[in-house]
Amino acid sequence: MTSFAYLSDNAFLRVPRASALPGPRPYGIAGIAWDGSTTNRPGARLGPRAIREASAMLCEGIHPHFDVSPAEHLADHGDLPLPNTSLEGMRAALPALVDPLIRQQHMVWLGGDHSITLPLLRRYRVHLGRPLAVIHFDAHCDTWTDHFGEPSGHGTWVYEAMQEGLVVDACFTQIGIRSPGVREARDFVKTRGGLVFTARDLRGRDGAEGLAPVLRALRERLAAHGHPPLYLSLDIDCLDPAFAPGTGTPEPGGLASSQVLTVIEELAGLPFVGMDMVEVAPPYDHAELTSQAAAHFVWTYLCGRIARAGALSRPAASAA
Repeated sequence: MTSFAYLSDNAFLRVPRASALPGPRPYGIAGIAWDGSTTNRPGARLGPRAIREASAMLCEGIHPHFDVSPAEHLADHGDLPLPNTSLEGMRAALPALVDPLIRQQHMVWLGGDHSITLPLLRRYRVHLGRPLAVIHFDAHCDTWTDHFGEPSGHGTWVYEAMQEGLVVDACFTQIGIRSPGVREARDFVKTRGGLVFTARDLRGRDGAEGLAPVLRALRERLAAHGHPPLYLSLDIDCLDPAFAPGTGTPEPGGLASSQVLTVIEELAGLPFVGMDMVEVAPPYDHAELTSQAAAHFVWTYLCGRIARAGALSRPAASAA
């Protein structure tokens, strides 16, 4: 199994497999190669490998904004050994595999379709003992009450998470929503007190200044609720298909890669506890555009975490 940025002897970051280390590093990566809940084009089970392969392009791994690299802080656990044909079987097997990782490391999960997020939130809820705030990048609201006649799937996880009390509804933020859907589903997060920034809302907004209203609203909402632990769930189809053609349910009119990167960079100081990167489907990709974007989002998130940890560990400058 390949590991993140450790593809061969001449890979750039040379991140080792977790099994080769004497103990855990602060940050970990694991693949959840599951796409049994895909409603359109399958292939997201191949996403973890493609994201890892794309990470080979992260020359030395030093981030140009944060000026750090995750190389010495990160280990890869490979893909978790999970059933690949049963949603119930996958979710039943997941706790025994993810609980030890969540206890030991700050984890990034490579999907896989978006149905993996619900069982992950369940485990974080148990581990942390409290509901989480969530930033959810997606073209789809994922708030349907059923999955084309089935009770659960990759389009129901937000509805289920709120029904189960896994999240702080008022601190649930969706970014990039634009897919067709009934108003009840589109407005579900708003009716529960959360924030929704549609792709239309963000047209023409880029950079820290252009996205300032979004960033400010997020920070203010989290501060007003005591900064609950924050989870990032990033569906690659939040991007316009021009930036990410390799996904199961592409929706025109989406975000640019620079917009997503700006949000991740500008919010690096917030108390994130984990991230998933989902819905990369390599069979439909072109020139590795989608997997490259996903690898850069994961890399930027990790570098932001490391930079924040470094800033928190430095003593405050004495007053003049």
